[in-house]
Amino acid sequence: MRRIELIAVDGLPEVRRGDDLGRMISERAALSPGDVVVVAQKVVSKAEGRVVELAGVTAGDEAVRISLRLIAKPDPRMVQVVLDESVRVLRSERVLITETRHGYVCANSGVDHSNVGAAGMVTLLPLDPDASAERLRSGLRRLTGVDVGVIISDTFGRPWRMGIVNVALGLAGLPALVDLRGTDDDSGLPLHATVLAIADDIAASAGLAMGKTGRTPAVVVRGLTVHGAGSGRDLIRPAEEDLFR
Repeated sequence: MRRIELIAVDGLPEVRRGDDLGRMISERAALSPGDVVVVAQKVVSKAEGRVVELAGVTAGDEAVRISLRLIAKPDPRMVQVVLDESVRVLRSERVLITETRHGYVCANSGVDHSNVGAAGMVTLLPLDPDASAERLRSGLRRLTGVDVGVIISDTFGRPWRMGIVNVALGLAGLPALVDLRGTDDDSGLPLHATVLAIADDIAASAGLAMGKTGRTPAVVVRGLTVHGAGSGRDLIRPAEEDLFR
């Protein structure tokens, strides 16, 4: 019987700048070869110092104008941080949709004030999520002697469906996509357009064990059979195929 396990890594303390996430996780999880460790972007950003105090931010005129047009009426200083983290604004009516320097199209450039640990603080996305994943993977290998895959995940909304789900921002030690084009389906007919976003599938499944308020920012996914390597950038739809750009 095929079986996939989701194992929450419980007991992680509040993460602060400079903390060794690999050590924190390895001390609380017994890893096995082939495991995939999914880690919430929020704790990666905290460890990397990607945190901004709004008291030190001055909102420009554009940020003030945009804040008044949004449903949530956010602090204009937070809007300024979002603009600073984006390369273009795609929508600024009711919701703020931007393209980040990484190429992600998402709400608020991934800037978030929830679960930061203090009022008036926001987290930013890691500068290079793939590099963050590789550093964590290397650290876990050094500490445990076990080779695992690592996914840095975050929750994104979907333009065609309600609710948010975990997606993969950066990864190491596993593919982002599995391309089935050119293979046959169960009926022997060729597949022409089937490309599986396997890293997003894994991230979404880990979200079931993380929860949004459960203080469980790391999950071990066990029982998968995945081969190859990829990048979180593989999951970004090219601009010419993107309905938002």
